[in-house]
Amino acid sequence: MPTFRHGKNTRVFIDAYDFSTYFNDASNSTSIDTAETSAFGTEAKTYITGHTDGTISLAGMFEGTASTGTDQYFASVLGTATKQKVIVANEGHILGGRMVAMQADTTSYEVSSPIGDVVQASAEFQADEGVGHGVLVSNGSAITATGNGTSVDNAVATTNGGFGYLSVPTNSRNGNITVKIQASADNSTFTDLVTFTVVTSTTTTSERIEVTGTVARYLRVNYTVAGSTGNATPVVAFTRR
Repeated sequence: MPTFRHGKNTRVFIDAYDFSTYFNDASNSTSIDTAETSAFGTEAKTYITGHTDGTISLAGMFEGTASTGTDQYFASVLGTATKQKVIVANEGHILGGRMVAMQADTTSYEVSSPIGDVVQASAEFQADEGVGHGVLVSNGSAITATGNGTSVDNAVATTNGGFGYLSVPTNSRNGNITVKIQASADNSTFTDLVTFTVVTSTTTTSERIEVTGTVARYLRVNYTVAGSTGNATPVVAFTRR
């Protein structure tokens, strides 16, 4: 039987921000260019595929709190040269949950004020290097100690690399945190696949790292946590190509 998901569990992370409580609609589109190769004598049109492309659209509520709300954030990133890192977790922040992620440009930000309703906001993102479909290797729990996450099984290895994503929207830890994605062929011996830049004490941050070549069947997250108080809730994901 199919396993369906309710939309209320969707989570939205953009750079170092958890914007899940500001939006109530998220959609993504993935496409690929096609070029016609039909020639004399063919009975039907033929095509070859080219570049992949995609977008993510978000809609929800306006919030103007300085630096942490939707208005302050989107007004600052629209038109900048810096790419945004966008993660939409349609199954929620759960281990192995399917998600889409992209490095993107914010192409529009709209605010509307209907007289009989909440002030609304929407944003559009254009993928740069395509849309990645993958899984979360974190589970949404706050971390306070060094350790490994439970592995996620992809069923088979892949050979064309991928991208690791990290978003740390909350961090009260009084020491550094090193986050890695590790890979294994047998779910027993793991080696480092992605090592993100060290997350310093109480810092919120985000990062995207490209991987080339073979990506083994199993993936897990690994944390090395320093300090003695506080915690952090990293969002860690990987999209295979």
